[in-house]
Amino acid sequence: MRHPTLSTLLPPRFQWRAGNHFELLVDGTQYFPAMLNAIKQAQHHIDLEMYLAHHGQLFTLFVEALRAAALRGVIVRILLDDFGTRELSTNDKHLLTLPGIELQFYNPLHWRQGTANMLRNHRKLLLIDQHLAFVGGTGLNDEFYIQSTHSTPWHEVMVRIQGPVIADWCQLFERSWLGIRRHFLTSPPAIPVPSTVGTQQGRVCASNGPHAHHVMQSLYQQIMQAKQRVWIVTPYFLPSWRLRRLLVESAQRHVDTRILVPGRFTDHPAIRQASRRYYARLLKNGIRIYEYQPRFVHAKIALCDDWTSLGSTNFDRWNLRWNLDANQEINDAGFAHQVQALLEQDFRDSEQMQYATWLQRPWYLRIQEWFNGKLDQLVNRLR
Repeated sequence: MRHPTLSTLLPPRFQWRAGNHFELLVDGTQYFPAMLNAIKQAQHHIDLEMYLAHHGQLFTLFVEALRAAALRGVIVRILLDDFGTRELSTNDKHLLTLPGIELQFYNPLHWRQGTANMLRNHRKLLLIDQHLAFVGGTGLNDEFYIQSTHSTPWHEVMVRIQGPVIADWCQLFERSWLGIRRHFLTSPPAIPVPSTVGTQQGRVCASNGPHAHHVMQSLYQQIMQAKQRVWIVTPYFLPSWRLRRLLVESAQRHVDTRILVPGRFTDHPAIRQASRRYYARLLKNGIRIYEYQPRFVHAKIALCDDWTSLGSTNFDRWNLRWNLDANQEINDAGFAHQVQALLEQDFRDSEQMQYATWLQRPWYLRIQEWFNGKLDQLVNRLR
């Protein structure tokens, strides 16, 4: 195990690929068994890239599966973010040092780095034998998987991927892996393109903090082109000025424009309060805002007509400035219909904000919004 330095490799702009099969998996009770089963069936390679990992039952299940794979001769590479996995114990990390497992940490925290400590690898990716991938917004912590009397499960989605687009996910992981080892001038190895397995079009879209905003640029373009709907789900709604403007313009074109954000269940109450300062203008301009009630909605989804973007990107200013992120874009009416059905249920499980009612909210809520909004502005000025 080594502590590599920060990668400076920029993600390429991947092209659309036909012939893929995408399967939407909703909540950890669906996608974690599928991911663990894929690890158990792996024959050659397992690559795992994760931002969030905490000690617990779920992490133990993955450690056991990865160790078993290494013992049967599978090459296992694990890339974890140093900040997102800071709660792992020394013993947790030691369990991943078995021969056959390579463990790397992205951007180790150090006081001398200053604001560079905020640059994080926020991607979530599992690759199996260069033929199967799982992409989304999950983490290896029990909030995504186990319900107890002390915590509320997190509502999240992943997508199971097969087909030619897998080659681009493999290349993206290789670039991160090479960058962490400071092999900046080394080209990623050639990745064989998997055979066609379906009929769906897909594209990998990645961002690299302050250097490349491909995910957000793609979202902006799709919002401008949308004719029927623009639905966005994000757990942290701190949108850029441009995103707010495009959402307003979308609603003014009579496009069904909706935003789904957390309600009272959230892991960052201050961010929720800061985000609510945008509600009045958005509601006034016809944007429908829903606060999800049953659990903490941690999913990151954009649905514009039949185009879907799903992955690790929160669609906010923080991602634009600091994070390595990656989304799977899918241009397919059938997949869009599945996402539509999911979100329609989520809207029914939400409280819809009303402009007239919102203007009558108590004074103490306004103070919370103002104060946390000022903190957000202060953090946003950090470089």
